[in-house]
Amino acid sequence: MDREHLPRLVGELYRVVGELEAMFPGRHFTPDGHLVGSLGECLAAYHYGLELLRASSPGVDAVKDGRKIEIKATQGTRVGLRSGPEHLLVLRLDREGGFAEIYNGPGEIVWRQFERKPKPSNGQYQISVSRLTELMRLVPPEARVPMEIPNG
Repeated sequence: MDREHLPRLVGELYRVVGELEAMFPGRHFTPDGHLVGSLGECLAAYHYGLELLRASSPGVDAVKDGRKIEIKATQGTRVGLRSGPEHLLVLRLDREGGFAEIYNGPGEIVWRQFERKPKPSNGQYQISVSRLTELMRLVPPEARVPMEIPNG
């Protein structure tokens, strides 16, 4: 991974999106789906010093110090989970190539929110960013994956 080039590329991607939206008012060019997920995984690897696993490894995207980490990224108000991860890292991406850490802690705390709820038809439970922010208050600093390179 090129630690110098990655933040510039992500920022450049969002600058191009901004130019397209200015050129075509009323049209949205918001990156979504796989692109946002992959950007989140790369930013997390960069800022937290994570080792990314092969894409689409069920329930785990990266490892660090033996801890299995699922990474979720969003530009919206919700994220989806199919299973209870060992550790969950949720980032809200911004248009400058940065992010806000929404949740960084044991997956069990979040997965408990779905107890006794029927499995959704698409197999993916949804949880709001605001609820994740509340749950983050329950995570002691020593249970978080530390950031190695400040976001900014």
